[in-house]
Amino acid sequence: MRAVRLHEEGLKLEEIPRPEPADGELLVRVHAAAITRDELSWPTDRLPATPSYELSGVVEATGEEVMALTPFDRDGVAAEYAVVAGSVLAPKPTALSHAEAAALPMGGLSAWQGLVVHGGLKEGERVCVTGASGGVGHLAVQIARALGATVVAEGEPCDLLFDTAGRAAGDAKRIVTIANEAPGATYFIVEPNGEQLAQVGALDLRPEVDSTFPLDEFEAAFDRSEARGKHGKVVFQVGD
Repeated sequence: MRAVRLHEEGLKLEEIPRPEPADGELLVRVHAAAITRDELSWPTDRLPATPSYELSGVVEATGEEVMALTPFDRDGVAAEYAVVAGSVLAPKPTALSHAEAAALPMGGLSAWQGLVVHGGLKEGERVCVTGASGGVGHLAVQIARALGATVVAEGEPCDLLFDTAGRAAGDAKRIVTIANEAPGATYFIVEPNGEQLAQVGALDLRPEVDSTFPLDEFEAAFDRSEARGKHGKVVFQVGD
């Protein structure tokens, strides 16, 4: 199969053996894989490595359409096939294309874990999201509204401030941040979770896709992921 691989000397598109699933894993035929800014700096202690940790595809054994955020400490999914732990897989929303579904897991889970898991958001509460137009922020606003919260402007009193942009200060009863640690705020790093992702996928969210590239245009794809002015995820379109 074809896979994008990161080596010490840079990225290459290579032919490598199709992976074999172990216990608890499934072989997924990748249709789309999303890129995260700066992710090529993550696996430098275990090269060569496959980048991209968000996918939408089809379980080879069953034909089920799925999406996932995969663990950051193992090979990613910028390839024609990937083995994925069943515990991180969730049904792909039928209303989304594969490219849109691949753009959902990291931002959607970051927003869900910030608002619900760490923020304890309840229906009827007031929530402020800093960076509301960003990759996590635009999904956090949609999730908050879907859960019955009122989204207020930055600086207004609120029950929960979810900081995605490094502005974890304001008149808030609770503050959660993914940007950087701050006094009085709960800081966290997103974790893969299939059950939570399924809840996110059931909310009829609209993730933003900036652009799509085939695997053989990997250099252009990663250049675009680092560019200023992009809106939404850069996605490898691997299959139909």
